[in-house]
Amino acid sequence: QVQLVESGGGLVQPGGSLRLSCAASGIIFSIYDLGWYRQAPGKQRELVARITSGGTTNYADSVKGRFTISRDNAKNTVYLRMNSLKPGDTAVYHCSADLHGETTWGQGTQVTVSS
Repeated sequence: QVQLVESGGGLVQPGGSLRLSCAASGIIFSIYDLGWYRQAPGKQRELVARITSGGTTNYADSVKGRFTISRDNAKNTVYLRMNSLKPGDTAVYHCSADLHGETTWGQGTQVTVSS
């Protein structure tokens, strides 16, 4: 069975950094497209970053230059490095694994940016 488990969230001050991790099991990790999404209270879920099985990346305009998505196929893990965090980045962050249009989701990790 497919399972995705996120970790690394927490409370940080504006301008701080976090690295989120998502560990996968039950899939041939290297052939999946991977993504990070976030959802804040009262708002729609939005794509933050994506990385394909071939290594191509895409980012939301709001995080370009601040966030970096990467993958380590040997560790079955995808990462999201978050720098220069703003209060508007506060949300639950979920990772996803996608193959042939079928998507599996992790349960999420909370990121709170506040003084």
